[in-house]
Amino acid sequence: MLAVLSPGQGSQKPGFLTPWLDLTGAEARLRWWSALAGVDLIHLGTSAGAEEIQDTARTQPLLVAAALLAAEHLPLHDVTLTAGHSVGELGAAALAGVLPAETAITLAGVRGREMAAACAIEPTGMAAVLGGDTDEVLATLDRHGLHAANRNGAGQIVAAGSTTGIDALVAEPPTKARVVRLKVAGAFHTPYMAPAEVALAGVAAGITPARPARILLSNLDGTVVDHGPELVQRLVHQVTSPVRWDLCMRTLADLGVTGVVELPPAGTLAGLIKRELAGSLPEIVTLKTPDDLPAARDLIARHGSAARPAPTAQFRVVTAPAPGVFQPTQGLTEGQALKVGQVIGHVVTGHGPVEVTAHDGGPLTEWLAHHDAPVAPGQPLARIGGHS
Repeated sequence: MLAVLSPGQGSQKPGFLTPWLDLTGAEARLRWWSALAGVDLIHLGTSAGAEEIQDTARTQPLLVAAALLAAEHLPLHDVTLTAGHSVGELGAAALAGVLPAETAITLAGVRGREMAAACAIEPTGMAAVLGGDTDEVLATLDRHGLHAANRNGAGQIVAAGSTTGIDALVAEPPTKARVVRLKVAGAFHTPYMAPAEVALAGVAAGITPARPARILLSNLDGTVVDHGPELVQRLVHQVTSPVRWDLCMRTLADLGVTGVVELPPAGTLAGLIKRELAGSLPEIVTLKTPDDLPAARDLIARHGSAARPAPTAQFRVVTAPAPGVFQPTQGLTEGQALKVGQVIGHVVTGHGPVEVTAHDGGPLTEWLAHHDAPVAPGQPLARIGGHS
């Protein structure tokens, strides 16, 4: 099975789009997309410096445009699965057929501008925590009032929150962990981005999404989304929700992905996969320049849907209906069969407990929240089902 992946913010490099402009029609395409995004994508991808392309408002549409531009030169009819990291999920949604490319570019422009505006409200930041015990790392973040904004697998968790909290984390890292402060505008994928989520939701409400034409993974919980409107809701909620790339990689392994093409600016996601899936490593092509297109096409030909049948993904996730503290049903363990409508727990709120029910039948594959864990509305609580 072949997966095409779209990278997120932080993967960009000055001038990375320059060789792509030699392809027929590329410059005209980027001028059209620039008008939709409200930024000069050609300048940003060719002559802009590193500081300019770190600007969230500019970087996000640039990354989506780069991925979609390169994907136009691949035989996507043989691609079984798409996924993207953070803003890269907009590119993945377009490749899956949920959104037209123009809609993905427009949303990336809105998302970038609104997240940049949210960053300016109060001083916040992010830092990568490398290594250490996961539970201890999460406990340390909680102690400093920080959020686990990205869980990228391979011993990497990105913390986000107030600059004072980040300073405290740098000064007092978890045992056997290294903390690297990131050069970003603010605390992405946390409640600090709430104003951006509201603004993006207002624009997304006018979209008529299609059903995915191929398997599409969600950053929210690594599950497969097969309903267009649900995917758009997740894209909007993603602005304030953690990126669970670790769960996306787990699903790649669960589904038996044997080949991966990472779209430009490629390399970051390939590195995470190599570290996380070392025991069952798929063949990977990092599509950095047009010179890599023959290798990517060959990989697709050998691992794509024409070469082997794709399984039908049936992952479902149960989410929190309200803010509060989650209490799973006593005695309910992973592996047990669930019926539609079965109560799997409660969220204890200030107004009393709210039932959490299974909206689909199937095995309880995995708990995504533990007993007495504080949860937000829409936060994943449990994973139901598998694949066949």
